[in-house]
Amino acid sequence: MTTIDSRAAAESLARSAVDARVAACAQVSGPIHSTYWWEGTVENAEEWCVVFKTTRERYPALEQHIREHHSYDVPEVVLMPILAGNPGYLSWISEETR
Repeated sequence: MTTIDSRAAAESLARSAVDARVAACAQVSGPIHSTYWWEGTVENAEEWCVVFKTTRERYPALEQHIREHHSYDVPEVVLMPILAGNPGYLSWISEETR
């Protein structure tokens, strides 16, 4: 999962990750309102959230892809494990990220 500063940037990042097969799917939602510390002050920003579907094995490549294609100096890149799910869907994720 990551956040980014515009819908166009979110959609571009989502598409490039799926095209590179580091994610089987990427979902863009937003806008969301973020409040955070940055360089000693509290900032507010409108952002879009991108949730990527990938495997544990492909995560390092996805993280590298996000870091290389993201506009932020320190992009949010968070891994949340899938603890359970539809076996067919999980298989599809694996097949599409080979």
